[in-house]
Amino acid sequence: MALLPILHYPDARLHKKARPVDVVDDRIRRIVRDMAETMYEAPGIGLAATQVDIHERIVVIDVSENHDDLLVLINPVITWKSEETQVYEEGCLSVPGVYDEVRRSARIKVEATNENGERYGFDAEGLLAVCVQHELDHLEGKVFVEYLSYLKQSRIKTKLRKLERQSA
Repeated sequence: MALLPILHYPDARLHKKARPVDVVDDRIRRIVRDMAETMYEAPGIGLAATQVDIHERIVVIDVSENHDDLLVLINPVITWKSEETQVYEEGCLSVPGVYDEVRRSARIKVEATNENGERYGFDAEGLLAVCVQHELDHLEGKVFVEYLSYLKQSRIKTKLRKLERQSA
């Protein structure tokens, strides 16, 4: 297993739309393992392949308190969203140190394929629903800060570019 470098906003590669995975094979399972290791090490509760410059529809999530309940979503699709919404403070491994409130559907239904190539579905609410929607946005090339005002986006870009220059 290997830690993967995480792209940081406003990197243009974060806006690239991910393509579907054709076959779940050893290459995909290795990507899943590396993504999970990267997410846990970061530490985070979700990671989309787009964030590690792999533009395939793969997501790993673990919202459990003990970080021992890995959820693998390959070619995930949200099949239903509630009209009821909720506001959660979100953060992102690709936007370090930035947290802000985003309104999303309170409940969703999801279909995906696991690392064994098996199709499955589940219902999600609360933090899991937020995390799934956040990560699937990444697969579409969207970062959570794009839900914020233009002014906030501009400030975040400036802050992250400054941090990047300081660490270079």
